[in-house]
Amino acid sequence: MRGLFLAGAFLLAAPALAHDFQAGELVIVHPTSRATPGGAKVGAGYLTIRNTTSSDDRLVRIESAVADRIQVHASTNENGVARMREMANGLPLPANSEVTLKAGGDHIMFVDLKQPLKAGDKIAATLVFEHAGQVEVTFNVEPLGGAKAGASEHAH
Repeated sequence: MRGLFLAGAFLLAAPALAHDFQAGELVIVHPTSRATPGGAKVGAGYLTIRNTTSSDDRLVRIESAVADRIQVHASTNENGVARMREMANGLPLPANSEVTLKAGGDHIMFVDLKQPLKAGDKIAATLVFEHAGQVEVTFNVEPLGGAKAGASEHAH
């Protein structure tokens, strides 16, 4: 009986733990950010976008009151030097594919933060897609030294 109760409790909690959002047949999985030290002017965001359609799409912009500008950055490694540049034409989302923005790779930059990001904060944002339109998401802010710490601890 106890096992049945626990199984039921898990099933009820699963949607809350999933932290996914949907725009048509695009699925946005687990948007997160990390806490920033006081005085930091930039923060990073991470997520996965699954395009389950047979058509290409593109993330053209991200809107949020948390920063003056929000950019998607491509990360490259040239002769052992990590470089980042804004994807000025947006983030391509090929048909039937999954694109992950992560620490140490392509990622979202919140530029000119209005205030530091604190662990436990929630960042309301709107992702704007070329074809799927707008989708409201929430980035969960994780502790500074969280599981994704490392290469993304950079300043621009």
